[in-house]
Amino acid sequence: MDHALSPAAPKPAHVPDALVYDFDIHADPGLLDDPHVRIMDLLRNAPPVFWTPRNGGGWMVLTHAANYEASRDTEAFSSEFVPQDKMKALLASLPPGAPHIPQPIPITLDPPEHTKYRQPLQKVFSPKTISALRDSIRELAGDLIEAIKPDGRCEFMSAVAEPLPVQVFLKMLGLPLDRLPEYRAIVKEHMEAIDGDREGSMRRLQTIAAAMRDTLLDRRDNPRDDIISMLWKLEIDGQPTTLADMENYGVLLFIAGLDTVMNGMGLAMRGLAVDTDLQRKLRAEPKLIAEAAEEMLRRYTFTVPMRVVKRPVELSGAKMMPGDMVKLFLPAADLDAKEFPQPDVYDLDRENNVHIAFGVGPHRCLGSHLARVELQVLYEEMLARMPEFRLDPDHPPVFHGGHVIGIESMHLVWDV
Repeated sequence: MDHALSPAAPKPAHVPDALVYDFDIHADPGLLDDPHVRIMDLLRNAPPVFWTPRNGGGWMVLTHAANYEASRDTEAFSSEFVPQDKMKALLASLPPGAPHIPQPIPITLDPPEHTKYRQPLQKVFSPKTISALRDSIRELAGDLIEAIKPDGRCEFMSAVAEPLPVQVFLKMLGLPLDRLPEYRAIVKEHMEAIDGDREGSMRRLQTIAAAMRDTLLDRRDNPRDDIISMLWKLEIDGQPTTLADMENYGVLLFIAGLDTVMNGMGLAMRGLAVDTDLQRKLRAEPKLIAEAAEEMLRRYTFTVPMRVVKRPVELSGAKMMPGDMVKLFLPAADLDAKEFPQPDVYDLDRENNVHIAFGVGPHRCLGSHLARVELQVLYEEMLARMPEFRLDPDHPPVFHGGHVIGIESMHLVWDV
């Protein structure tokens, strides 16, 4: 993998030198060495909100308070990287018959438009709908774990963390499981190139939509018991769902479902692998697992949402101007000592653990119920079925940075 730092962008005039800190979210050596150790280091040594010249130049928001404030202020911190009027004009200017350019809606919208498109999705991801999936998730987790158990070792990401959420997700959507490797490759390319290459980003979203189109059209004409069929029945603002709407929803769910949870699983399993006391405690008292999963989400938060500044605004003393790019560095927010005493200690008895691993405000993660069920079921099944597991000393974990921080590969060993 190429870990060269991205070229440095020139510093805008409104950014004071005191707020500049050089940090590359894709290639920072410390982040790739051990992400959450490096994040603690940033919290100690970088300004609470700083401007970095890397990845096109932009602001990084570290503290819990600043992330909370920016996440809720959608008027100053917008998710519309291409303003809606521009996007509509662009779509209208396409020649007849040109492929639709899908947008991962509603993540790229601000309220009130955002609300209109998010509302229908709430039904599909309601706790009730998700609870009904728990047994099939458990069965799949059990199968994956039993397959590796006799070997005494595994590369956990490819053996369990990737196939579990991705298969659950493809089944939920009703997409063909045999295309899993192709789908993952598309998403990986999209996530790695998300900073800056907007043209390329649109092309990749078209690739994702194209990979789903047969299934989308088939479910319109032959509905089944899956999410795509459910989405066809919804109305958006009183209007029936169109193929363009379905492609927009599809690319959003595709990117979220095929990348995010697996990184949370990897980070949490590493947390358990290095803490055999915690493993013993949870094996002895499995009812603590739901709480343990929440503290894992706080301790190893992994998503970094993006915003673009829409009007002059000040955040924690940093003056920002329209057009400035902002990364909400949630992994740092959940390690902020002002909010969580001794933040780097994994504490099962932590009082009021109000982490923001799933974000906060109108864009709070829609799939959080699903992610929680998947994470809890995985811990339950790993701890119930596997002997004590630990990191393989000969193959240390390999990490990646980016918009979802996580683990590329992690070798576990256990006694057979």
